[in-house]
Amino acid sequence: MKKRIGILMMMLCLAVTTGCAANRNEREILATADAVQETAAAAETTAAAAAVETSAVAPETAAAAETMAAETGAEDIAATEGENPAAETTAAAEDGTGEIAAPEENAPAAEAAEDAAEDGIIAVITVKDYGTIRVALDADAAPISVENFVNLAKDGFYDGLTFHRIINGFMIQGGDPEGTGYGGSGHTITGEFANNGVNNPISHTRGTISMARSQDYNSASSQFFIMQADGTYLDGDYAGFGTVLEGMEIVDQICKNTTVEDSNGTVRPENQPVIESIRIEEPEEP
Repeated sequence: MKKRIGILMMMLCLAVTTGCAANRNEREILATADAVQETAAAAETTAAAAAVETSAVAPETAAAAETMAAETGAEDIAATEGENPAAETTAAAEDGTGEIAAPEENAPAAEAAEDAAEDGIIAVITVKDYGTIRVALDADAAPISVENFVNLAKDGFYDGLTFHRIINGFMIQGGDPEGTGYGGSGHTITGEFANNGVNNPISHTRGTISMARSQDYNSASSQFFIMQADGTYLDGDYAGFGTVLEGMEIVDQICKNTTVEDSNGTVRPENQPVIESIRIEEPEEP
């Protein structure tokens, strides 16, 4: 009898001990679960705080990046990302046939060009497979730009270069030895336009030739552009230095026929129209 009681007591103690251990394990498991939940909540809070901080800093960082890109960028005229200046002109020029009608010549500009041609300097730009563009250069309005362009042309600098940026309804841009928009002659000139403190009466109307530049006002080198359509919003920021006398139909054909890669007018090297030569005709001295 005593032996049975002893065995029962031992079994009871074992049951109590096992129950206590189980309760303790359950409490530890619950505590661990609570700790995991607290850790997860803390992680979510940290992530949320980080997201808020990032969203607050991101705009400033983006703005700084855009500024840096602009300061070191190509000699592109009129920022066209998100704003294509050719869009309105192109829409207005459609004649219902799906073709882009050639814009009408700007009478005042044509008259000014003819006046300048009587006793001024003429640049004859020959484009392979297209023909020639005759441009009257205005040394009275932009003497530095004209001298720079004439010297480069006489040195044969432009021979074999290309038009690397073309936007139908806006302009054609060339004169970069790299063909990318980032090249130049190794020499820069003063920007001859109002916002750089220089009075220049030449307006950026159809047929105007002007110097391309980067963000720096005095960064123009060898790249130039010819306006296919009026873009007078460029006045005061770019140095016009002449006007096309003959050959605007060549500019129109280049704009129409050249395949571009994007809205910024980027042309692949194999598709870039080639400038065979630029020759200078100067008036004979009396």
